[in-house]
Amino acid sequence: QVQLVESGGGSVQAGGSLRLSCAFFGYTWTNYQMGWFRQAPGKEREGVAVIDADGSTTYADSVKGRFTISKDNAKNTLYLQMNSLKPEDTAMYYCAVDGASDRAADWWLRKGPDLGNNYWGQGTQVTVSS
Repeated sequence: QVQLVESGGGSVQAGGSLRLSCAFFGYTWTNYQMGWFRQAPGKEREGVAVIDADGSTTYADSVKGRFTISKDNAKNTLYLQMNSLKPEDTAMYYCAVDGASDRAADWWLRKGPDLGNNYWGQGTQVTVSS
């Protein structure tokens, strides 16, 4: 059974940092792109960052220069280092795997929540206070 388990969320003040982790169970996703998405109350889920099978990364404009996505294939774990956090980063953060394996990273980043054939974690809450 495929399972994605996020951890590392919490409450921080603006300017602070958090590191999210996503552990994958039940399958080895080495050859698939993975990513982080987030959803704030009353808003649609949006893409934050994507890393493809080769390690190339794509970021939403709102987080460029502040967030870093990475993965450890040996540990089957995905990470999101978040620095210089802002109140507008407050959201539930979800990790995901693109099960299709043939979608462009920037398109999956923008359209991923609307597409099928994705695997999602249960989410971890990030709250940034001003």
